[in-house]
Amino acid sequence: MKEKLQIIWQMFLLLLLGFVSVAGIAFPVVAKPLSWYEFPLIPGLGENVKIIFFHVPTAWLTVVAFLVSTIYSVKYLREKNPDDDAKAYAAMQIGVIFCILATVTGAVWSKFAWGQYWSWDPRQTSIFALLLIYGALFALRSSIESEDKRAALSAVYSVIAFLTVPFFIFIMPRIMKGLHPGSADDTNKGPILDFKMNSNMLLIFFLSLAGFTLLFYWMWRISYKSIILKDKINKQIN
Repeated sequence: MKEKLQIIWQMFLLLLLGFVSVAGIAFPVVAKPLSWYEFPLIPGLGENVKIIFFHVPTAWLTVVAFLVSTIYSVKYLREKNPDDDAKAYAAMQIGVIFCILATVTGAVWSKFAWGQYWSWDPRQTSIFALLLIYGALFALRSSIESEDKRAALSAVYSVIAFLTVPFFIFIMPRIMKGLHPGSADDTNKGPILDFKMNSNMLLIFFLSLAGFTLLFYWMWRISYKSIILKDKINKQIN
């Protein structure tokens, strides 16, 4: 029964992501939407506005993944359960992947909106800083042989690293002048866009958020289980 339920929700996830991908790419953008499959025209972006269905969810899941990593890092420090270290590490790995995807999709958006892939906008700079911060954790883990010491130091680092996430994601881009919507000098003119999504666009947008969140959960479960299994096999061999 449990296996059947897993297959059902996995099929649902694949169908949901498939629908969101097709809708996000194929549905037309028109000046005056009349049909349920039409999106409103946003001056300055045109068809390129569709990247919002992929850029925002990847950025959202970057924060979610790093939060999950922090939660299980704290749990490891309290209970010293190696499985919690595996769960924290798996979440961090996936968080870095989504952070890279958010950076790439953001760069594509930047090219069409502002004329260049990279302009060191506060939003771009902040997400790049997060990549460096969390990327350093991989180097830290690979340099420590003792499993207990590696897990403990990684947990402490993860907790400290997450303290920078609210600043880099939510505060810094909003208090500094920049091109990205939501910056301190955002006047909804020129390169700054006033995003007015109709109900159809909002539906696809929230379905995309839901679909990508479920995808993260699926990836995370597979990842931490494989890490735990790998550790058990290594211990049996050694």
